[in-house]
Amino acid sequence: MGVLKDIVIFLGPPGSGKGTLSKLCSENLGWQQLSTGDLCRKHIAEGTEVGKAIDFAIKSGKLVSDSLISQMVDEWFASGHHQGEAAILDGYPRTVNQAKLLFETLQKDFPQLQLRVVFFDVPDECVIKRLGARYICSHKECQAVYSLAPDSSLSPKKEGLCDSCGCPLVRRPDDREETIKARLESYHQHVNGLLDFYNKVGQKVIRVEADRSLDQVFDIFKKKIGANVA
Repeated sequence: MGVLKDIVIFLGPPGSGKGTLSKLCSENLGWQQLSTGDLCRKHIAEGTEVGKAIDFAIKSGKLVSDSLISQMVDEWFASGHHQGEAAILDGYPRTVNQAKLLFETLQKDFPQLQLRVVFFDVPDECVIKRLGARYICSHKECQAVYSLAPDSSLSPKKEGLCDSCGCPLVRRPDDREETIKARLESYHQHVNGLLDFYNKVGQKVIRVEADRSLDQVFDIFKKKIGANVA
């Protein structure tokens, strides 16, 4: 188990490739992806106090509070169960309040961790095109992501089937154009506030133009962040 040194926040719109790039960082750089969604499900399954509070909020039809999500992430940092030298936060923080809570926690309790913020910048029209061609494996334990766009590096080897497990590929309900536009609208409401916050606290934001091929984006990302492939 490596000693955690870096926290890397992936910031960008849906369809900017954050999830796929997280996987590449895990496979090629030995980094770990921290998914708040997975953490929530884990706490609920284990019946922890945080899990009970999250489960109650969800079943009550309420949003899980920023403070509860932040508490869960703080406990993960303190647990020491992380692997690799860097942990990627994909999709967290989502709000300025979450960003403030995380920044304060890192400064107070984990000053040894270096925070880096990477902003994957993609035009809306590119996002709509990408997500319109995105399909995922229907197997709940797999969920591999594919693209049916021409010449995509994420095309399945067999049409309509997952390369890993052979299950049929399906389209996510939130990848339909009207839903994509709504998700983008929500994203734009928060992203400028997040970028302003990082600017005010003197946190450098590494900007990566992500409207190109996956291999190109990964190469640009590695150069800008100074990462060496293990």
